[in-house]
Amino acid sequence: MPTQRFLQLSEVSEVLNISSAQAYALVRSGELPAIKVGGRGQWRVETTELESYIARMYTETKEFVASHPFGSAGAEGLENG
Repeated sequence: MPTQRFLQLSEVSEVLNISSAQAYALVRSGELPAIKVGGRGQWRVETTELESYIARMYTETKEFVASHPFGSAGAEGLENG
């Protein structure tokens, strides 16, 4: 059986463990590319786009952590406080 190419926003929210409203916001903001299909214009996210988004979030998180280190001075303050 072929792998599913497109996901509904409810499925995206399950994969990312977020609410449907958060998945919708990601799509509407353009942060997560998606298409509208059908007469009612239902959103669909291609699985490859979701995987790219996840990889991008890992990269952005790694860069954030590197630029905002939990320095030894902060750790010492916690140990002594």
